[in-house]
Amino acid sequence: MTEAEKAAAAWGGFELRLLRNRENAVFAMRLPGAGRAALRLHRQGYQSAAAIRSELWWCAALARVGLAVPAPLPAAGGELLVPLADGRLASAIAWVEGAPLGEAGRPLAGSLSDQARRHRALGRLIAQVHSATDALTLPADFVRPHWDLDGLTGEQPFWGRFWEHPALSRDEATVLREARDFTRERLRMHLAQGGDSGLIHADVLRENVLVNDGSLSLIDFDDCGIGFRLYDLGTVLSQDLAEPGFSTLATALIEGYGSLRPVDSAMVPVFTLARTLASVGWTAPRLAPDDPIHRSHIARALRCAAQVMGR
Repeated sequence: MTEAEKAAAAWGGFELRLLRNRENAVFAMRLPGAGRAALRLHRQGYQSAAAIRSELWWCAALARVGLAVPAPLPAAGGELLVPLADGRLASAIAWVEGAPLGEAGRPLAGSLSDQARRHRALGRLIAQVHSATDALTLPADFVRPHWDLDGLTGEQPFWGRFWEHPALSRDEATVLREARDFTRERLRMHLAQGGDSGLIHADVLRENVLVNDGSLSLIDFDDCGIGFRLYDLGTVLSQDLAEPGFSTLATALIEGYGSLRPVDSAMVPVFTLARTLASVGWTAPRLAPDDPIHRSHIARALRCAAQVMGR
């Protein structure tokens, strides 16, 4: 019996199918009574048990008020986390129907008007998550990573020192250091002007937005943390930079968010840059040295830096 099968047994699960294996190994599993769930085997050394419990607490709180996010499922013994023999932790969340909004590196499907409509709805959903979160009182033992000034642009960003990526040329490294300084200064100004911060999803990628008959759901809260609220919008747009209708999509996303919450639209490109920089740091310790994603993420960050910094 594999570790995944042993983990599934804690929920009475069976018929496992691997969905993705990135930070976590995620499986679709059947439950007694014909239900389905997503089983997650959490990567060692990334999120602590306390951080995972905090993530699950937030998802449960959002699901209780009717937001389209996956609710955590307790195991047969009532626990939310199950330790495995290999040192990993397992959790399960309710199954969410739908197909991903898109896939990284591939053009969005549908007409530009369809894409814009979904971005407007996504902006509104992100705003609903932020507003619902503002009404919560976080428990005393709540702990999550920080996507704040230092978490994005400090000496030890949460995803690593992106300006020291081994695949960078000397000139490229110089540009990314300049982009870091530029971004840090703009984020400082944003804070000084009362920029909104709080608990955020922090990974609103196409793969983490599911579309079901026109309605949207948000999944995969594994990177959620305390940070700038507009970082969630920047993350969405970081995958849209190569889209022919980028400006239309950006406008729709900001309009959707702004329909429910204040938004400093001039800062959204800065947070898009912040995400492209962070993603360069993410690749370094996780992917094989010859993985083409290293160069594609670096190229994207360099293009975004040139656009946002006006160079």
